[in-house]
Parts: sequence; structure tokens; C-alpha cells
Amino acid sequence: MSIGIVTPQTMHFAGPLQLQSGATLSNYHLVYETYGSLNAERSNAVLVCHALNASHHVAGRYADEPDNVGWWDNMVGPGKPLDTDRFFVIGVNNLGSCFGSTGPMHINEATGHPYGAGFPVVTVDDWAHAQALLADALGITQFAAVMGGSLGGMQALAWSMLYPHRLRHCIVIASTPKLSAQNIAFNDVARQAILTDPDFHGGDYYAHGVVPKNGLRVARMVGHITYLSDDDMAEKFGRELRAGTYQFGFGVDFEIESYLRYQGDKFSTYFDANTYLLITKALDYFDPAKDFGGDLSAAFSGTQAEFLLVSFSTDWRFAPDRSREMVRALVNNRRRVSYAEIDAPHGHDAFLLDDARYMKVVREYYQRVWEELSGVGV
Repeated sequence: MSIGIVTPQTMHFAGPLQLQSGATLSNYHLVYETYGSLNAERSNAVLVCHALNASHHVAGRYADEPDNVGWWDNMVGPGKPLDTDRFFVIGVNNLGSCFGSTGPMHINEATGHPYGAGFPVVTVDDWAHAQALLADALGITQFAAVMGGSLGGMQALAWSMLYPHRLRHCIVIASTPKLSAQNIAFNDVARQAILTDPDFHGGDYYAHGVVPKNGLRVARMVGHITYLSDDDMAEKFGRELRAGTYQFGFGVDFEIESYLRYQGDKFSTYFDANTYLLITKALDYFDPAKDFGGDLSAAFSGTQAEFLLVSFSTDWRFAPDRSREMVRALVNNRRRVSYAEIDAPHGHDAFLLDDARYMKVVREYYQRVWEELSGVGV
């Protein structure tokens, strides 16, 4: 059952936000959506953190855009694994995004012009701090759970370390405690595609009335390759030819080429290039063990939440080995940890899909969270 029509909200913050880089946002706003009802004790709130190209629009649809369905609508809603008949769910658009929260496209009050390339680099920790301030404003002192997939999973991890008293459960899906050198390399290739686009204009393309579409297209194509598994690509596209025979040119011959160009073209119409640069850098910089000599167990030593981690067998971007690494570090700290490794063919994108085993794991975990809240069996 769908949650139905939803409406985004905006909260303005007049006070400065000190960022990890040392820069400061003098004031800013966050766009967010909520689903379900907050109970009298304010104890049933769940924060859902979004991945790279997603937003606050987690579930439901908009009255004026009925086809704009939330990116995790299969996960969040009445009777769904994260059941909004039980939980009050919050989705927050991250700072630096192009979907409403303060970012490069917004006016910098100090200059009267869009921030553009002048928007400060933000990190996963910065996002967690901003989310915590929103929770304060909503009167939520502790979340029943903080949950996210991919980059959202990094944010959930950050919450468990930065605000250990403010979440009871941490749910990390298809994520990693840090990017590998290969992942950083993919991100840099994507950024270089944008930075070298003649329409980029040093990040101030808004003033020129253009969009670095070619750079965005290539960046999305590179990224999209990493989200799919080899098996999934082979099953969907194989070596199928668009015209049934080779064209002996440099246009589209193969179905996979057509698919990637379609994804790139679509992405370039709605995503902001400066935002892409910012978010991929936030991915690169996330490494909580860095301040502990590379010791992930030490980084997790202050956590107090219970954890659910889920990985997918064909996710080569954020491989199961990375989730097992986190499980070992948490077990070293005697944390309560549940772990599921799902044998699924869809690569990294599996966390967005409807695999029955995956959905069952999340549903049963939230059943336990609900029973804990309700005092069942306690």
C-alpha cells in the first residue's frame, strides 16, 4: 500500500553551521518530508538518509507530479518493511544538494549571486550534524533507528559514532566504512568529465545560462556502470545490437551503449554538476577510522546502538567484505549486530529493489524494534 500524497517541508536555520573543512554556512535551510505520526513519547522516529542522486523524497508521490514516486517507496509506507503505521519516518535532503536544501544553486547572501563553485565542500559528518539540528527542532532527542543505503549507510554509521545516545538502532545497507582506491578513481574520472566540460565555466555556469551536460552525461554513465553487476548487464543486454548488425562507426551499436546514454541524458536534465562534485567528494572523504590510526574497532568503540548490516553478493562497488569488516569491528566492541548477506544478481542497485529475502530481513528487524518500543517481551 502506498503512503499516498506527500508534501515537502522547509526549515530555516539562522545560526551558523561550522563545517569539517573549517568553512561556515552563516545560515541555511533543509528540505524534508515526514510520513506517519510521531507518538506522544516522541520515541518512534526513524531517520532515513539518502544516497548520491536521491533526496528527501523517500516515499509517496506529489499531487502535482503523480509519477514522481519516492526513491524507497517499496521500503517505506503502511504495511511495508519500515511501516509508517508504526513509525514516524523522516527524510532530509542533504546540504549541497540540488533538490531544495541549501546548495550551489542558491544565492550566497554575501555576494548576491549563486554559490556555484564557492559552495563549501561538505562531508558525511556535516550532514549528520545538520540532521541532528533538524531533529532538535522537531523535538526528537533519540531516534528509534537511523537507516540508509550506500552513501546513506555512511550517514547512519556517522550518527552511531557522533551521536551514540541519539539512536537505538543503526541500519546500514550496501555500504562501506571507506571507499577503496578503485572507488575513488571512478569518482575522480566522473568529476574530471564535469570539470573539463567547456560549459562548466569553473563551476559558475549558472551565470552563463548553460549546463555542463556532456560532463554530467559521462559522469552518470561511469557511475551507473559501477551500480550494476556483470551478470545483470549480461542478462539485460548481453551483446545485443540495436540495428541487428555492426554500423562501423562510433555511434550506438550495442544495447548497453544505448542504455547508458539514455541514463546519462536523463541525469543531465535534473541533476546539478556542482552537487555531483560535492557529493562524490563527501563519499571519498568518509573514513571514520582515519583518526584512529586506521583501526575501525577503535572508531566504533563509542557506539551504543544495535546494528543491522545488509550486503549483496554481486555488489562489487561496496562489496560484502566491507560489511563483514564492519561486523567484525562491532563484535570486537561487543555490540549487538545482525548481518545478512543476500545472494542477489543486481549489483549495488539491489538495495533499491524488491528482493523478497532482503525485504524480509528489514521487516523482521523493524518488528523487533517495534516490539522493543512497545515493551513486548521486555
